[in-house]
Amino acid sequence: MNRLDLRDLPAPEPLQRALAAVDALQPGQALEVLTPLLPLPLLEALEARGLHWRSQPCADRGTWVAILRPVA
Repeated sequence: MNRLDLRDLPAPEPLQRALAAVDALQPGQALEVLTPLLPLPLLEALEARGLHWRSQPCADRGTWVAILRPVA
């Protein structure tokens, strides 16, 4: 699984990079992104794309978001 740490990027770069990465996922592939806070715009965009996700606070700061492109 690929991981992206986007915590130190200025807005809107974390959202842009996360969306570029998820758009490149093939069916069955997954990605984890670490964002500076709970990324509500990203979560809405993932749902609109039909992707599955779950989020979890990170102990040292930020939020992990695990993203899966389902197999059609």
